[in-house]
Amino acid sequence: MADVVIFHNPNCSTSKYAVGVAADLGVDVEERRYLLKAQRPTRDEIVALLGQLEDSATDLVRRDANFAKLGLTDADVATADQVADVLAEHGELLQRPIIVKDGVAIIGRPKDRVEPFLRG
Repeated sequence: MADVVIFHNPNCSTSKYAVGVAADLGVDVEERRYLLKAQRPTRDEIVALLGQLEDSATDLVRRDANFAKLGLTDADVATADQVADVLAEHGELLQRPIIVKDGVAIIGRPKDRVEPFLRG
């Protein structure tokens, strides 16, 4: 089993950066390519992830053009339950990268959070 899990989008420069830092540090990583249906986290996995997250639950949701296109607002992702519901239905809105190590998770944005977390 890997030391670290990274919820990874290979098309995202910040996500690629996190995977690269882990490789440079020699950290064994499991990449969860969450945009692939087979690797998308379930609602239960999202709830567990929220329990590990150092950041606020609502920060786990990307506020991008797709968020607006879906008609979502901040009020729709104000609580952990709402976040879990929205991300279970719209997994593409998961913020990236999410890095999980030793039962703790962070959002790897800004990039300068990644290396200290992986070293810690």
